[in-house]
Amino acid sequence: MPKNQKPNQNSKPQPAPVPKVCSILPDTILGDDIALVAENMEAILRAPSNLLAQDDRALLNRSEMRGVRMLLELNKPELAFQADAITSTVIVFGGTQIVERGAAERRLSEARRALQAAPADKRRQREVERSQRLLERSRYYDAAREFARLVSIDNQCEDKREFVVVTGGGPGIMEAANRGAFDVGCKSIGLNIKLPAEQQPNPFITPELCFQFKYFALRKFHFILRAAAVVLFPGGFGTLDEMFETLTLRQTHRMQPVPIILFGREYWSKVINFQQMADEGVISDEHLDLFTWAETPADAWRQIVEFHERHPHVSPA
Repeated sequence: MPKNQKPNQNSKPQPAPVPKVCSILPDTILGDDIALVAENMEAILRAPSNLLAQDDRALLNRSEMRGVRMLLELNKPELAFQADAITSTVIVFGGTQIVERGAAERRLSEARRALQAAPADKRRQREVERSQRLLERSRYYDAAREFARLVSIDNQCEDKREFVVVTGGGPGIMEAANRGAFDVGCKSIGLNIKLPAEQQPNPFITPELCFQFKYFALRKFHFILRAAAVVLFPGGFGTLDEMFETLTLRQTHRMQPVPIILFGREYWSKVINFQQMADEGVISDEHLDLFTWAETPADAWRQIVEFHERHPHVSPA
């Protein structure tokens, strides 16, 4: 400032330079380090962020991506059904423990041998009794197999497949139904579910129509979507779950009219007293008409055919 000039009262003092406070900042130009640049390039190519989103398994498995996973489970089977021109299905439910006669006989023999080694063991006595019952129930395996043959043999042509058997893809009655379609060279569907105790698909499902689901809700959706009939053979909690869900959907008119057939009245009448439910007033008398009974494969198939002759324009919901 000149000697005779007065300082500007409005000017502010200039701040001092800010010293470098981050000790990790480099003192060199890293971009000129060829080896470091090459190492960084390798890290870029390995990074999950460099993957296409559809190939990033860790991303897809995150809880925030649940909606995407559900959409995949919705569309993957749908595209396959369209590709195979599957227009309608027949659901077959039933117990996993009801196996063909030879397997049931072997189970009973093993139970009897175990009991001989410890005759006073109550649990082994109980296992013999249960195995005897399951041997008697093995006739339902044969019936489910024969039923699937009848359903499949005349309803699958190249341009349109109707009444395609669909099961939960597991053992027991499900295996029998897929096996019946396999017997006559027809396609059938298996909708399996990932469980803590791993369940293998049965070997009779059409390979391109065997699906694994993570979500029960999406699996149930695909069971019902194209259903033209539901046939329930004797079974346990899983079979009961599917039975009551289907009955509830029909009761509330949330799915297309379909015949719901309980196969084996002697079994079902012991397990559930439907008439008592109506007598108690918790369901209407009319709700007893939501299902019918069958004792033979031919009778079950006849009921399905006659239902669709009476309702030719029923379409999936």
